[in-house]
Amino acid sequence: MKDWHKNLQTTGSPADVEEPVPQADCEAMFGSDVMADAIRALDIPYVALNPGASYRGLHDSLVNYLGNKGPQMLLCLHEEHAVAIAHGWAKVTGKAMAAIAHSNVGLMHATMAIFNAWCDRMPVVVIGATGPVDAAKRRPWIEWIHTSRDQGALVRDYTKWDDQPGSALAARESLLRADWIANTSPKGPVYVNLDAGLQEASLSAPVPALDAARYRPAVSAGADQQEVERVATLLTAANYPVILAGRASRDTDAWLQRVALAERLGARVLTDLKIGASFPTDHPLHAGTPGIYAVPEALAAVRQADVILSLDWVDLGGVLDAAFQGDAPTANIVQISQDHMLHRGWNMDYQALPLVDVMLSADPDQVVPRLLAALGQDSVRATSEHRSLEPNYPPLEQGPVLMGHVAHALARATAGHRVSFVHLPLGWDGALWHFRHPLDFLGSDGGGGIGGGPGIAVGAALALKGTGRLPVCVGGDGDFLMGATAIWTAVHYRIPLLYIVANNQSFFNDEVHQEKVARIRGRPVENKWIGMRMDDPEISIATIAAGQGAAGFGRVKSADELEEVMAKALAHVEAGGVAIVDVRVEPGYTPAMVASLNRHAGDKK
Repeated sequence: MKDWHKNLQTTGSPADVEEPVPQADCEAMFGSDVMADAIRALDIPYVALNPGASYRGLHDSLVNYLGNKGPQMLLCLHEEHAVAIAHGWAKVTGKAMAAIAHSNVGLMHATMAIFNAWCDRMPVVVIGATGPVDAAKRRPWIEWIHTSRDQGALVRDYTKWDDQPGSALAARESLLRADWIANTSPKGPVYVNLDAGLQEASLSAPVPALDAARYRPAVSAGADQQEVERVATLLTAANYPVILAGRASRDTDAWLQRVALAERLGARVLTDLKIGASFPTDHPLHAGTPGIYAVPEALAAVRQADVILSLDWVDLGGVLDAAFQGDAPTANIVQISQDHMLHRGWNMDYQALPLVDVMLSADPDQVVPRLLAALGQDSVRATSEHRSLEPNYPPLEQGPVLMGHVAHALARATAGHRVSFVHLPLGWDGALWHFRHPLDFLGSDGGGGIGGGPGIAVGAALALKGTGRLPVCVGGDGDFLMGATAIWTAVHYRIPLLYIVANNQSFFNDEVHQEKVARIRGRPVENKWIGMRMDDPEISIATIAAGQGAAGFGRVKSADELEEVMAKALAHVEAGGVAIVDVRVEPGYTPAMVASLNRHAGDKK
C-alpha cells in the first residue's frame, strides 16, 4: 500500500497556519484561564469554532494563555461545520473533540450537527456561552438578546448531558464531567454553557492543581459470565446463526474478533451503510452487500436463521419486520447493546421496538472476546479465506455517468492507496467497493441532516492525517451545497481531502417521494421535478471549490472523462491539497432503496 502522506509537497500541519505572538508563561488570572486549563487537561488536540463575543474571554485564554496549542483552534465559517468536524474526528478516533458555539444564536446554528452526532452515537464536547447571567454586567442590546434563561434546553433532548456552571471551579468540574460522559459508552454529544461574566472575572485566589485522570475513570460495559455462557450455549446449538454486525469501534482487534466469532460459528453476517464498516464485505460469510436497507440475500439469511445475534444493530425491529413482513420470527434473538440507555421521548431515533429473547446490556466490543472464550476452540465451522471476486464495474466509455462509473474510475486512480471513505451518498451500492478494514468506511451522518457531509469529511480527514490512509468523500450535490464552506477549513489548515460530488442537480430523494405520492393519488408523475431541480442556472461546484482555495474539477459529464480527472484530483491531494470533483451522475437508487420505499402498507403497485 502507498504511504502517500509521506510525500506531501506542501506544509502539512495545521499548527503551521496560525501561531500567536509568544509571551512569557503566566499564572491563571481569569475564570476563562481555569476553563482553558480544564480543556487542555482533557487531551483534546483541537477545538473547532466560529468566533463570538459571548466567549471572548475563553478565546483569549486559548490563544494568549495556552498559546493556541493543546488545543489548537480550527476556524470554521459556520457553527454547524464546527460540530460536524468534531463529529468526523470522533468517527475515526472514537474520542471526543471540542466545538464552540457562540451564545444562543450559534447554538441554534449548531443544533442539526449535534443531532447528527447524537443519532450516530458519537462523542462531541460542545462548549457554549451566554451573555452575563448577572444583568448588571450586560452590555446594552446585544448581550440581552444573546442571553437565554435555559440555553441548554435547545439541545437537551439530543445530548447526553448539559450544564451551566456557576463559578470558574464549577466550570472546570463541568468540563471534566462532560468529557467523561461523552466518551463513556454509549457515547454521544454533551453541552457546557459558560457564563461570559464568569469567563472575564478575575480570580480571587489561585486554584488548586488538577489531576484530570482521577476524575475520568474507565467504566466497564461488559456482561456477567452467566449471561455470556447462556448466549454461547444458544449459538453453539444453532444450525443457521446470523450475526447483525452493527455499531462498532474502529479498533482492529475488535474487528478481528468479530471475524473470528463468525468463523467459529459459521454464521452469516449482515452489515449496514448507515454506520462504519464492521465486518469484511468480501468474506464468504457476509450475506449480500451492505446498504442503507438490507438487500434480498441478507433478508433471506435473517429468515433462515434459528439464532440471530445483534451486535448493537441500528433498527433491529426494522430489519426483522422487513425480513418477516410482520410475522413473528421463530429464531431466538439476542441483543447486545447499551443503546436503550440513551432513549428519550422527544425523538424516535430508538426505532421500532424489537422482539428480543436474550438481552445483554453491554458494549459488544467487550462481550465478543468473552463469547469466543466461552465457545472454545473446537467449533470452527468456516474458512477465513475471503472471496477474490471484484466489483463488476461498467466500462469507462463515452456516455452518461452512473455511480458504478465513479467507483470504477476511483478504484483505478487510487490503486495502491489505502482508501478511507469518510462519507457515501444514498445512491451508493455496497457492491461497488469491498471494505476490509474498520477504517475503510466510516458510516453516514447519523441523523440524515443534509449539509453535514462536508464538515464530517473534513473532521475525519484531519483525524486520518499521518495514518497513511487517503480520505475520500463521495457526497450528493445538495449535501455539498448546504455545507460547502466547511471546505475552507480543510484548505486553511492543510488537511488533504478528495471530495467527489455525485451531482444529479436535484434533491433527488424527494423526487422519488413525490413520484410515489403522485402514483398513489393517480396524479402526473411528470411533475415530480418541480421544486427539486438545481439546473437553471447550473451551479458551478468547481467555482465554489476554487473560491475557497481548493482545486475544482468538472463538470464531468461523460464516463470516459472520469479516469483522467480522478488522476489529476488525486495528484493535487497527494501534494497536500483539497480537491473537489463535480461529476454529473444519472439520478437513481439501489434496488434495496427502491424496494424499501415501496414496502409500506396501502401502497399502490
